[in-house]
Amino acid sequence: MRIREENRNMFLLATVTLCCSTLAAAVALFEQAPGPALAKQRAERVAIDGAAPTPVRVVGASFEPNLNPRER
Repeated sequence: MRIREENRNMFLLATVTLCCSTLAAAVALFEQAPGPALAKQRAERVAIDGAAPTPVRVVGASFEPNLNPRER
């Protein structure tokens, strides 16, 4: 069985689509479902982010957005 020359592009497209969708389905099957472990990870991340911010030294003028482009 040979694929005719005018059908080769469609056959290639169908093959790549099938391979990509199979790979996406396999990844979706092994994706971590939300549960207590994921909630614990989020809680730990929030505790780290919620710490007191360290003081930062600002050099130069503060940023002010140019709301009126005609005025410089």
